[in-house]
Amino acid sequence: MTDHTVTAYDEELTALKSRIAEMGGLAETIVNNSVTALVTQDLGLAQSMIDHDVRLDELQQDVEVKIVEIIARRQPMGSDLREIMAAGRIANDLERVGDLAKNVSKRVIAIDNDLQSKKLSIGVEHIAELALAQLKEVLDAYTKRDAATASHVRERDSEVDAIYTSLFRELLTYMMEDPRNITQCAHLLFCAKNLERIGDHATNIAENVYWMTTGERLEDERPKVDETGVTDKENA
Repeated sequence: MTDHTVTAYDEELTALKSRIAEMGGLAETIVNNSVTALVTQDLGLAQSMIDHDVRLDELQQDVEVKIVEIIARRQPMGSDLREIMAAGRIANDLERVGDLAKNVSKRVIAIDNDLQSKKLSIGVEHIAELALAQLKEVLDAYTKRDAATASHVRERDSEVDAIYTSLFRELLTYMMEDPRNITQCAHLLFCAKNLERIGDHATNIAENVYWMTTGERLEDERPKVDETGVTDKENA
């Protein structure tokens, strides 16, 4: 490659990384604000986050186009090809994170100020904190090409699963104790499952960051501790 071509190629890779960073920041915002909307019953904020998800979809599509253009124009190999392919996979995971957070906001609107006890939402807040911490940490690992941190994020996935299982049982108990809790607890269970799935996508990103950085796969099976046996059809 000529110096001009190398410079142009570097700029294309930088632009791709920039799109992933923008997607990551937006995904974090949507998750955080959707949970805030749930806890505070802020219908306006919830609707705003639903609208914000459109931008995340646009960025994901832009990343796909850029990847096709780079591969067609530059025919990358080795670590460059891994970086480009990982970016596409990470963009897909971040788009799904946005969808899951959007579903939380939709539940806020469905509840429509009928969350009668803040105590019921405390467990959901806890799952959100853990999932957001995972997401932030793995996005930092992507920026820094930090395989060790990516591996650590993957190992922590069981924490979110364990909290979700515990919350599932707690909310079922509330529903059995008082039938008036059934509707709001059902909505909260869907919210909690969405957040647990966000943790799974953070783990997917961690695996791709590790592969991008080292060229190797994390071979050991990812531990799962969701013992509820519930399939989240809303996100299937």
